[in-house]
Amino acid sequence: MVTISALVDSEAPQRADQYLAAIPGGPTRSKLKSGVQSVLINGVRAKLSAKVKRGDEVSASWKEAAPVAFLPEDIPLDIIYEDGDVTVVNKPQGMVTHPAPGNWNGTLVNALLYRWGRGAIPHGGGTVETRPGIVHRLDKDTSGVIVTARNPAAEAWLKRQFFERRVKKEYVAIAVGRPPQAKGNIRSRLVRDGRNRKLFKSVALDAPAGKAAHTVYRCVACYGPFSLLRLRLKTGRTHQIRAHLKALGCPVLGDPLYGARDKCFPDVSLMLHSRLLSVRLPEREAFSDFAAPVPVRFKQVLKALHESYQKCLPA
Repeated sequence: MVTISALVDSEAPQRADQYLAAIPGGPTRSKLKSGVQSVLINGVRAKLSAKVKRGDEVSASWKEAAPVAFLPEDIPLDIIYEDGDVTVVNKPQGMVTHPAPGNWNGTLVNALLYRWGRGAIPHGGGTVETRPGIVHRLDKDTSGVIVTARNPAAEAWLKRQFFERRVKKEYVAIAVGRPPQAKGNIRSRLVRDGRNRKLFKSVALDAPAGKAAHTVYRCVACYGPFSLLRLRLKTGRTHQIRAHLKALGCPVLGDPLYGARDKCFPDVSLMLHSRLLSVRLPEREAFSDFAAPVPVRFKQVLKALHESYQKCLPA
């Protein structure tokens, strides 16, 4: 399901579907007509033909038909390391890892198919593999190190490393707020939020539902009400760091899902980056370390923090 929302700024009243179709990146009217699930105007259900006026908040959700095949796409990649078994990429913020509803193209998989010289992958309604080489993932707005497998043997090897938790993953984040301690462990279970299925909630470790999650954090520095954190993942749950830091009282700056936008930085994107990945490559005994430098968006925010606040070490 794909959802789009907008605040109407046009002077003349017009149909909701016409307005949504005119938004950059918005759906066509035919797409809305064929797959619409719901239309809301100021939070109230409405028809596509309903008129919207300046100041109205309009949103629509629709099902997007899957393509017949996933195509190779010539998308430049920042390669950290590559051999006959793996390709290690510094994934940019905004790139989805693999095709899924709402993001059928422009993904890391599309880029890798082209780089590896492979053909299109048929889509068989979920019965055909559509994630070649993907052994773990990063959220769309999380940047940094991701390792992918170039052949089935390497894919099986790497998946086993992740399943047995033999992989070391370190992230860096800028958070709104300060953690209660300079360093610590966050252990809980993560469950789907009943009010918003896109979100996860951190609940007690002895709760009957959810999956166990373990994050180790260390506060590197504080700048007024902001913190620079290094985080190690002991488990790899969806939204683990974002949900854990939210529960800790210092959510990731720029997080549109877990409520960490700040008036000092209203336009920043998610300040979460996969900095280091340590993994045993196929048939090797020693671990290989792969690092992705801190991105420009982090440097810009840190520069602004240095200019506005006195840096201090956590107590």
